[in-house]
Amino acid sequence: MQRTWKQDLKYGLKRGLPIALGYVPVSFTFGLMAVSGGIPIWMAVFISLSNLTSAGQFAGTNLIILGAGYFEITLTTFIINIRYMLMSLSLTQRLDKNMNLPKRLLVGYGVTDEIFSIASMEEGTLRFPYLLGLIMGPVLGWTTGTALGAIISAALPESLSNAMGIALYGMFIAIILPVAKKSKPVSMIIAISVMVVCILRYLPLFQIVSSGFRVIIATIIAAGIGAFLFPIADNEDLGEDRSSGQDITIEQDEEEGGNLI
Repeated sequence: MQRTWKQDLKYGLKRGLPIALGYVPVSFTFGLMAVSGGIPIWMAVFISLSNLTSAGQFAGTNLIILGAGYFEITLTTFIINIRYMLMSLSLTQRLDKNMNLPKRLLVGYGVTDEIFSIASMEEGTLRFPYLLGLIMGPVLGWTTGTALGAIISAALPESLSNAMGIALYGMFIAIILPVAKKSKPVSMIIAISVMVVCILRYLPLFQIVSSGFRVIIATIIAAGIGAFLFPIADNEDLGEDRSSGQDITIEQDEEEGGNLI
């Protein structure tokens, strides 16, 4: 039996709540970084509300603070965020055929790694009220966290506010290390990225390369080498992998009416 519009919206809100809660501390760090770098509070909040891009948002804002050019900022964020195009294209195959263009654009705006993962696990057609509910919570969590971080950063003494910038690097290390410990390919790709950045940063020959283009070059080289050395398994292997571990837990939780944690 198909859920009503209200039931779909409520179900989407329920599924998006854990994502919203997880976004708050990350966006809090972004708010601290943006305001400590000289960006006004309202602009930091607007960036989060209009972007919702996590790593691309951090990189782009950092380039703004450093005074990079428009082309450099645009190219950097495009390279980092290009994965969202693939995610959106994947979801279009599952969308309700009656969904009009404005609704599709709204769904495209709200596609993030976590939202895509949750939506992809749903069975059947993805209806607009469900996706609207799934997106609303994370958008609110991301924007609220940014506002809190920005306000607190503005209220702190300048010396302490500048010192809080170390939280950004701590956050990225906390994201990378757990994955690197479990995956040899990820560890090697991280090592290649670091090596390329160091070469571009410290060799006199490459001193003319700006920080933004270092990120672009390192991303392309590391991703290219990673794709060549560690190609993704075929569909059958992926299906076997997904039939175990976390996906089983998620399916069991859904059957029992539990929440995704």
